[in-house]
Amino acid sequence: MTKDKAIWHLPMLALLAWRNLWRNRLRTSIMVCAMVFGLVGVVVMIGFMTGMYANMIDNAVAWQTSHLQVHNKDYLLDPDINSRISAPEPVLARLAELPEVQGVSARFLVQGMLASPRASRGIRINGVDPAAEAKVTPIAEHITEGDWLDLAGRHPIVISQKTANRLKLRLGSKVVLTFSNADKAVSGAAFRVAGLYRSPSSTFDEANAYVRRQDLIQLAGLDGVHEIAIRLSNSDSLDNSRARAVAKALSSDLAPQDRVRDWQQIQPMLATIIAQMGTSNAVILVIFISALGLGITNIMLMAVFERTREFGVLMAIGMVKRKIMGLILLESLLLGLTGAFLGLLLSVMVIALLGKTGIPLGSMADGLGAFGVSTTLYPQVAMDQYLLTLAMVVGVSLLAALYPARQIIKQRPVDAMAQKH
Repeated sequence: MTKDKAIWHLPMLALLAWRNLWRNRLRTSIMVCAMVFGLVGVVVMIGFMTGMYANMIDNAVAWQTSHLQVHNKDYLLDPDINSRISAPEPVLARLAELPEVQGVSARFLVQGMLASPRASRGIRINGVDPAAEAKVTPIAEHITEGDWLDLAGRHPIVISQKTANRLKLRLGSKVVLTFSNADKAVSGAAFRVAGLYRSPSSTFDEANAYVRRQDLIQLAGLDGVHEIAIRLSNSDSLDNSRARAVAKALSSDLAPQDRVRDWQQIQPMLATIIAQMGTSNAVILVIFISALGLGITNIMLMAVFERTREFGVLMAIGMVKRKIMGLILLESLLLGLTGAFLGLLLSVMVIALLGKTGIPLGSMADGLGAFGVSTTLYPQVAMDQYLLTLAMVVGVSLLAALYPARQIIKQRPVDAMAQKH
């Protein structure tokens, strides 16, 4: 019977707490508005940071690392032209059987010098199969002038817009490519600029040019490939579990001298970014929630001390202190839930809008381009981040009411009724 009464009185206590909360409409409204706008600001900031990190990782995977790469282990220590993959054929055959593989590009790589009549610079020359490379990297879709590598024509080369500006080149210009061949002798030939590209990373643009693999093999006097880049389909760039699974499937087809690595092993900095994303978001939330807790504590102290005589009367007529504490906790909880619900609802709408329109970086784009960040960012907030925010607001709302509630229930009814506020 006692349990039934407690359950029956809970809706009544909640209704009473809600009415008490809105006795001072202005004060409660100001606090709710502060919570709403604060939550929107925090969620948008978290979404911006998460979107920036995710964009950086997506671009790094798409342009630089792919999801997986296969190399000769000696090439990882010293990128020598003779350190080719020992047995690429079994690996390529195995990859062709895996349904999760979207594209595979076997590359012949050399470090060389690109020279124009006005300037020269060191650069990595990627000898690729044009059709295969277009399935692994988005370079064919980011040609700003001219065309992607064509099978026709003699010695075409695709360079970045930034490299073209540095070397004073334009479409159709001739450049001389020189490098050390298999015999350590200088080899080279003239190439004609067939296209200019622009990637999200300025450092990548400065360091890479593309030619047909067969042209580079003929100049080097050496066959084979130095790198096999593997792109997976429908893969979450923040999670490399599928890449690890494919790497495990390939391990039995690799020669003892060859190694397969996923993108987090290729660039450990990306793995560090992912590991720190949760921590940085948690720090932002803790700072906001701490300030929110102090605000709720202040509101509840004023609301409770204004009604000290009222609580004294309730205790005097027989209301147990446990229910008085529950009433105060319910008031604080309802205040937190109201602000959290409205704030998160508005946050979802803002993130959905910015997810479609994006946030142009403007003048910051050039600086962030060195880190591979696109000129427009799309904020991302996962459902678990919304739920974590809601849980933290609820938790701090209850904690914020403990001190005011304790100050009331430790008083004697006669002393409470004698208070004047």
